[in-house]
Amino acid sequence: MPRYRFKAVRPDGEMEEGEREAADEGALVAALQGEGLIPLEMRAAGGLRDLFRRGGPTVSAGQVTHITRELATLLEAGLPLDRALEVLIGLADDEAVARLLGAVQERVRAGAAFSQALEEQGRIFSRLYVNMVRAGEAGGSLDDALASLADYLERADRLRDDIRSALTYPLILLVVAGLSVAVLLMFVVPQFTQLFDDMGAALPTSTRIVIGAGDLLRDWWWALLAGAALAAAGVQRALQRPEVRLAWDRRVLRLPLFGDLLWRMETARFCHTLATLLRNGMPLLGALGLAREVMGNRYLVQALEATGAEVRHGKGLAAPLSERRVLPKLALQMIQVGEESGQLDAMLAKVAAIFEAETRSAVQRLLTLLEPVLIIGLGLLVAGIIVSILAAILGANDLVF
Repeated sequence: MPRYRFKAVRPDGEMEEGEREAADEGALVAALQGEGLIPLEMRAAGGLRDLFRRGGPTVSAGQVTHITRELATLLEAGLPLDRALEVLIGLADDEAVARLLGAVQERVRAGAAFSQALEEQGRIFSRLYVNMVRAGEAGGSLDDALASLADYLERADRLRDDIRSALTYPLILLVVAGLSVAVLLMFVVPQFTQLFDDMGAALPTSTRIVIGAGDLLRDWWWALLAGAALAAAGVQRALQRPEVRLAWDRRVLRLPLFGDLLWRMETARFCHTLATLLRNGMPLLGALGLAREVMGNRYLVQALEATGAEVRHGKGLAAPLSERRVLPKLALQMIQVGEESGQLDAMLAKVAAIFEAETRSAVQRLLTLLEPVLIIGLGLLVAGIIVSILAAILGANDLVF
């Protein structure tokens, strides 16, 4: 018999989900009603939709941000946590979100702390997220902690989306340029090959290079793609080794333009995270350990680990950071002022805002330079291919006359 997935409501108002065999949907409805359940939804099991769900709910970062903001709003309005989760489950448009919230609610009703219920959902909620919720629970201000988390996630999402949107046009231009050159080499240039063979004249070096590149691309495109995929896999595998990743990240920071942009982006991310954690009452040492985890550059992470060791011995934050030049000078000076004035969290928030703005400006400046370079580069490449073909044709005509 076919299997069906179903959602139904128990007489006490609880939601029940499961999978059963039945002759058809009508038989399953009758069976559920016979058990006192009210069927809400059912569908055939075993399709592609279920195949991708066997690993658990898949919820995007944007959905986590949206859930956090709505939950903070409901708690600030005075609703208890269980009721707030129930409302969010009813409002969820995406089934994965509803399943995730249902799993969290079930653990909370079983007596688990909210932070523990979040931690049990795998990698959906980061350690930073869970620890901020735990700090809010310990301080009796879960709604404030969630509001701060929502602000933090929204700013991080906004910065990421701005950079992604700015990079969209250059990436499209680069793809179009690559396809244009490939079409010329694979389909246009071969049209002249037979003509050159009939002429029997010696071809210029540039023409032979273009024809050879076209033949290579046309006959061995699959090998080139496979080689590129293997090279990418090899690089990715090598970067999994700590010493290789450390050396790579150190060199990336020294690249002109890109290195400075990455440094500013990591500074904004680190300062924003640390400010949010400190504002929610987390001790500096624990906040520093969590803030390290949001940074993607292993060289900076290693420097921050050494900084944490000195902070543990009471040396403060600004001095160890200055010794290792983990952050730009402006950020270090502002952090030092924040420590001296007892307003470190507020100063870190200002540093984050400054460097987020600088990151956006730097991306725009970089793209302003990159777009004409790509256009001119594509034009020169296409022009070089055309000139090489024309040179061979004109050279053959000179021999004829």
